[in-house]
Amino acid sequence: MAPTKWFKKAVRDRPPYTLGWKKTQSTPVRRQNSLDSRPNNWKLDTRRLSAARALTAIANVTKDKRTKLLAKRDARHFFNLARS
Repeated sequence: MAPTKWFKKAVRDRPPYTLGWKKTQSTPVRRQNSLDSRPNNWKLDTRRLSAARALTAIANVTKDKRTKLLAKRDARHFFNLARS
C-alpha cells in the first residue's frame, strides 16, 4: 500500500486546477484567486492551508522553472499567514 501524501486531502477536496492561478498574473491577483477558490464556509486558516497545499502540489509536479518558483513562493506566503 502506498504511503498517504500529506496534501492528499486538500487536493482531493479542491484539486489544484481549480485555483484560478496563472503564472502570468501579478502576485496579489494570483494569491487572491487562490484564496477565493477555496470554499467561503471554511475558516480562513483552513482556506489558507488548502491553497498552500494545492500550490505546493503544483510546484512539485511542474517542470516549468517560473511556475515552480512562483507556486512555492505563494505556498510559503499562505503557510506563513496560517502559522501566525
